[in-house]
Amino acid sequence: MSTLPEKAPYGSWVQTERAAHEAWAALVAKAPKAAQLMHLLTARIGENNAVVISHKTLAQLMKVKSLTTVKTALAVLHDERWIEIRQIGDRGTVNAYVLNDRVAWTGPRDGIRYSLFSATVIVSADEQPDRESLGQQAALRSVPGLLPGERQLPSGAGLPPPSEPALPGMEPDLPARFIGGDDG
Repeated sequence: MSTLPEKAPYGSWVQTERAAHEAWAALVAKAPKAAQLMHLLTARIGENNAVVISHKTLAQLMKVKSLTTVKTALAVLHDERWIEIRQIGDRGTVNAYVLNDRVAWTGPRDGIRYSLFSATVIVSADEQPDRESLGQQAALRSVPGLLPGERQLPSGAGLPPPSEPALPGMEPDLPARFIGGDDG
C-alpha cells in the first residue's frame, strides 16, 4: 500500500470559528465517519479551501475498506452544507471538495470563492497506471531560465500559427544586438 501525505501542503494551520467547533461536535455524535472525513479534508486544504481526491484515496485516509462508507460520509457533509462537491470526469469517483469557508480556512478569506478553479490535488500511487515506475521516470524537459540582468529577446522563425512569435505589424520593439557582419 502506498504512503499518503500526512499533513497539509499549505502551512501547518487552519482557522475555524467557535460556532463551527460546536456544530462539528454535534456531527461527531450524529455521523462519526463524516466528522472524521471533514477533519481529514480540512487538514489538507490549501489557500483556496478545496481538495481534489478520489473516493479510493479517501477510503485509504479514513482507513476503511468500503467505498460506501466514504460516499455516505460525503453525502452527509454535502447535505448539511459542510462541503460543496464538483465532479471531475464522467464517473464521479474523483471530485473537488470545496470546504465551507465559514467553517474552516487557511490564510486570508478574500479570494476563497476562487476555490472552484484551484485546489490541492491528492493522488495515491495505487491510482497511477505507471505506479511500478514512479520515481524512475526520465526528467522533464528543462526550459532555460534567465540569469539576473538578462532579458529575453525573441528570435527565429517560430512555429506556424497560432504559435508564431508575433502577429504581422505587432512585432515587439526590443533592442537588438548585432554580432559582426554588415549591420549598416
